[in-house]
Amino acid sequence: MKVLIVSGFLGAGKTTLIKEMANKTKRDFVVMENEYGDVDIDSTLLKDEGMNIWELTEGCVCCSMKKDFASSILTISNSLDPEYLIVEPTGVAKLSNIINNIKQIEYEKIVLLKPITIIDGNAFDTFIKNYNDIYVDQLLNSSRIIISKMENKDNIEREELIKKIEKIFNDNNVSFSNVEIIEDHYTHKEKEWWESILKSYLDDKYEAIFRESDLDDMPESISMKGCDIENEYVFMMLLEQLVRGRFGSIARSKGFIKCRDNILKYDVVGGNYAITGCENTQNEEGEIVFIGKNINRKLLREIFQPVYRDNIKN
Repeated sequence: MKVLIVSGFLGAGKTTLIKEMANKTKRDFVVMENEYGDVDIDSTLLKDEGMNIWELTEGCVCCSMKKDFASSILTISNSLDPEYLIVEPTGVAKLSNIINNIKQIEYEKIVLLKPITIIDGNAFDTFIKNYNDIYVDQLLNSSRIIISKMENKDNIEREELIKKIEKIFNDNNVSFSNVEIIEDHYTHKEKEWWESILKSYLDDKYEAIFRESDLDDMPESISMKGCDIENEYVFMMLLEQLVRGRFGSIARSKGFIKCRDNILKYDVVGGNYAITGCENTQNEEGEIVFIGKNINRKLLREIFQPVYRDNIKN
């Protein structure tokens, strides 16, 4: 079983990348997903593509869940025995720890491919400032760094971003020459490029790069179900307030929320938000998650959860 780690900070686009890989290669993957919190939003998107999803929630596979993580990989290998397992860790996982945890159970049936890190170019400066330890770890331990969400930026802006990434490598005395940087959007890549990812093995003597740091970058999270807002206009106003800091420093929020008879799918990354889908239904339950620092949990529940609001009133 060949194991590919698709790393990337919150909202970088890991799930979308995996979908594209499946479509371009036409291969069957088992995907191990690790959500930060107890609401798993992205697995639904991959299941719609017909993928076999192994879900891990309520913890981070690089630290508190590492025993469950290792045993799950062994279980997948022994029971499903897929040719490829894609590990999609939570966006706040350190890639160094993921690599190290897998290498401890690596043997002739389980081999690591060179890991990928995808970054949101628009949120780079914000996240490198607020979550430096995690973000830098994901960069330094990657063999391929894929830049996303900069299709509408000019060459100068992309070049400046690459210079910032190179400086991080230089500052940490890590060679930048062996890292492949993909700055054009990966959807333009031919099948051969995607296949090369699945044939690039990580050197079995590779040692993950660990950095000494006193930073406490790990964000907090809150997940909620049964979320309902009176109408779409009010929800838009709430998203504006969300990115402006009313509910705390929110790095990521996503999910499905009920607005009258519609279920809206939305996504917030850093200071940007988008409503990415709409379904007319009266059956689905709204599920959303917020990840960040200094989160005002009480205010979020009062606004987004009718059950919580009703209990307060009574």
